[in-house]
Amino acid sequence: MRYISTRGQSAALSFEEILLSGPAPDGGLYMPDVWPRIDMARIRITPGMDITQLTWSILALFAGAPDWNRSIERATREAHERFSDKHIAPLRELGPHRWLLELFHGPTLAFKDFALQILAPLMNEALARRKSRALVIAATSGDTGAAAVAALASQSNIDLIVLHPKGRISDVQRRQMTTTTATNVRNIAIEGTFDDAQALVKQLFADRAFAAKHRLAAINSINWVRIAVQSAYYVAACLALKKEQNDKLSFSIPSGNFGNAFAGYVAKKIGAPIGKLIVATNVNDGLATAIAEGKYARGPTHATLSPAMDIQVASNFERMLFEANGRDPAIVRALMDGFAKTGSLRLHPAAHAVLRDVFSANRVLDSETVATMKIVHRQTGLQLDPHTAVGLTATRILGETEDVVTLATAHPAKFLEAVHIATGVKPELPEPLRWILTASERYDTLPNDAAALRDYVEKGAR
Repeated sequence: MRYISTRGQSAALSFEEILLSGPAPDGGLYMPDVWPRIDMARIRITPGMDITQLTWSILALFAGAPDWNRSIERATREAHERFSDKHIAPLRELGPHRWLLELFHGPTLAFKDFALQILAPLMNEALARRKSRALVIAATSGDTGAAAVAALASQSNIDLIVLHPKGRISDVQRRQMTTTTATNVRNIAIEGTFDDAQALVKQLFADRAFAAKHRLAAINSINWVRIAVQSAYYVAACLALKKEQNDKLSFSIPSGNFGNAFAGYVAKKIGAPIGKLIVATNVNDGLATAIAEGKYARGPTHATLSPAMDIQVASNFERMLFEANGRDPAIVRALMDGFAKTGSLRLHPAAHAVLRDVFSANRVLDSETVATMKIVHRQTGLQLDPHTAVGLTATRILGETEDVVTLATAHPAKFLEAVHIATGVKPELPEPLRWILTASERYDTLPNDAAALRDYVEKGAR
């Protein structure tokens, strides 16, 4: 398997190189040069095919490198041993034709654990093979940072810097990052939004001399391995609900950076019987507008009860632009160059039709989020985090007899105040994490300035 840039002006990479990559040197994102296929009929009758075996099997397909197969299997099995539920990603039935796919049973109580617990040791092994080390630098809207800290703190060949938007994530999300005592981890509060933090990270990667000097690597969903691993739980849900190719299952995905939604597209491309993928957004609705109207535009980022989705510039949307435009890198370059200059782009009608064939979208207000959390709690006793509530609310655009799974992306205890507002009850943080509520925090604050971030990296370089 080789990986090509969405902008077509960078050399193709191997799986091992992809493990350690950020954006391509030409500014694009890496994609597999061909789509592998899974045999759903064979998988259904394979003895012992649980979500663990399914995950490493899919990732091995995307690796296409037999010398990595044993490492991929080991990393996946060890990662899933750290999950608190033996089913890893259990399905919970809410009512007729409606389910939650619980993705928050990992070490940091969010879906980001699913991929990062696997990616981290594989990255570390790739570096060991090369007798090298890397500086991972990541922007987070809350959950990626915590999952990265938990996954990378024990990796001997990796240093980590995490940028979060100051005052725009929950206290629990922040403390999961800032209470670490790991010496290879540094946290930065950026005076700005997640979009600002993400733009700073992209600027550092775009400075090729700087990126090479500091051996920068990425663990945001711009890293392809994240997407490949996440595609597995879509396939697992289809298998669990016994979906055939002519009986498709739809999904509603709380969406910010479009990585989780694109993973659903990947699952569909490799053979899972998936119907519609609903991109559920809060009022930061750039993605919803792009899907509904074919216009994608940068706009102001508004603070909401679902902060991990307070994103207007979704990195992974470029991957879908590549697919929707027939994998033509020249078209993607022109679109992204225009977006960089004007802050907006318009999809060609044919490309928009491709997008609409796969995705639907729905914009959900905070008031609707609270109402859904309140209703579900009253009817079932179940507490939802606000992001999951956005996803569940968005299923209203499908018929009541259409089967749809909502991705439950985070444990409600990560958003104590929002859940309390909606239900009158504060969820308890699981015992293994309660220590973060009183532990000392350690982080630095920087302005929204690339020069300041470069200087910070330089001063802390090993």
